[in-house]
Amino acid sequence: MASHASHKGAEHHRQAAEHHEKSAYHHREAAKHHEAGDHETAGHHAHLAHGHHLHATHHSEEAGKLHAKEHDE
Repeated sequence: MASHASHKGAEHHRQAAEHHEKSAYHHREAAKHHEAGDHETAGHHAHLAHGHHLHATHHSEEAGKLHAKEHDE
């Protein structure tokens, strides 16, 4: 049976993946708007992409912490 920490770790991995996907979407949107000369909207999407990157990094770090806590001898 999987431990509670394993379930929390899996959820952190899922959340990290979701935020990486959202970040990629906003980077693509930023590129489209930048090419069209709409730098204000491009900047908005770039800022959103960065925010999702930070969330993804947070969840990845939390998954790693749980793994270390569960498996460190």
